Amino acid sequence: MLTASLRRSLLARPAQLGQLRSLQTTASATSLVGSLPSSSSEPFKIKLHPEYFQTYRCDSPSLEFEATKDSLVQMYTDMVKMRRMEMAADQLYKAKLIRGFCHLAIGQEAVSVGMHHALKPDDKIITSYRCHPFAVLRGGTIKGVIAELLGRVDGMSHGKGGSMHIFTPTFFGGNGIVGAQVPLGAGIALAQQYLGQDKDHATFAMYGDGASNQGQVFESYNMAKLWNLPCVFVCENNLYGMGTSAARSSSNQKYFTRGDLIPGLQVNGMDVLAVAQAVQYSKEWTQSGKGPLLLEMVTYRYGGHSMSDPGTTYRTREEIQHMRSSNDPITGLRNAILEWGIVEESALKAIDKAARSEVEKAVEEAKKSAEPAQGKDMWTDIYYKGTNPMYMRGREREEVHHFDVSDSDLYPEGPKQFGAP
Repeated sequence: MLTASLRRSLLARPAQLGQLRSLQTTASATSLVGSLPSSSSEPFKIKLHPEYFQTYRCDSPSLEFEATKDSLVQMYTDMVKMRRMEMAADQLYKAKLIRGFCHLAIGQEAVSVGMHHALKPDDKIITSYRCHPFAVLRGGTIKGVIAELLGRVDGMSHGKGGSMHIFTPTFFGGNGIVGAQVPLGAGIALAQQYLGQDKDHATFAMYGDGASNQGQVFESYNMAKLWNLPCVFVCENNLYGMGTSAARSSSNQKYFTRGDLIPGLQVNGMDVLAVAQAVQYSKEWTQSGKGPLLLEMVTYRYGGHSMSDPGTTYRTREEIQHMRSSNDPITGLRNAILEWGIVEESALKAIDKAARSEVEKAVEEAKKSAEPAQGKDMWTDIYYKGTNPMYMRGREREEVHHFDVSDSDLYPEGPKQFGAP
């Protein structure tokens, strides 16, 4: 048995953390500053709740968020579309049209949408397997995601990547190995620094609370700080790593304090405005040459870890229902839009209806797409275009595919090799 003094010493918080308050995670603790402008594109101020942020070795972002009527409506539209898309994926999986792994982000829409609206088009994001909304927002399409989940050629990875391997020029996946995307994200940030892009752009390397205890995460912290990389590490803390609560897996559940010399910021990940404000702050941080920053987005998933997990064996239905009814990010923004008179309720209902129709149309079009042809499509997208070998062996020794001259830089008359003058 532990002595009373030893128990107190184990529970004591590090001195540099100070007295941390509890984080506010409701989705509607915001208020309008002043009067609302008549123009839909004219900016105005919104006051965020003072307990939306907690800090470690840095100052808090401003509690005044600047928005326009158009931007708030667009955030609402994007969150509704992303939820509709994920709900459609849920139905397709249950109908056995989607097979294998499928991890949905229903309830966590404020994170992806808030981040997207605070970033420039050339900022980079890499995340784990709960990636569908990011794939759409960072340059993809709803049809492209659904088709990929169905394993069809119209998918964003031509039906060969599935749920966990979807990419765009600024979104580096969708990665299936837990935590492995974090050092990759540090590498992308290193490339940005090497190319002189660190004054304008940053890389956001995302991972969950379930991956937060891995050694490669801390190694990435160390290298990013050592080299002062423009990397923002984002812990998307939905409180459960698979079926294990953060309290059972982590001795220090203040994930934003784990960067040692890297400052950190804990954010209410259920309010899209708080997320956007935090990401804007982190962009300013890296662009000013201060190096990496650690963000912890405290959020919640309504479903299980994946479609194979009912999500109710390690938490109560009452807990899930409470989060849905009190902390839902879409409902929170919707209530604020109506309270402030941004648009009429009829306009929001029209957005909801349009989002449903758009997703339904995307699903039907994705279903009509063909499956990859074994004799043709299985040999594509293995190497970067133009850098294929002259030939490649298949499943058996006798199965050999010869690439066209235009597809291989190893032929004398083929494309120039990478880096050649």
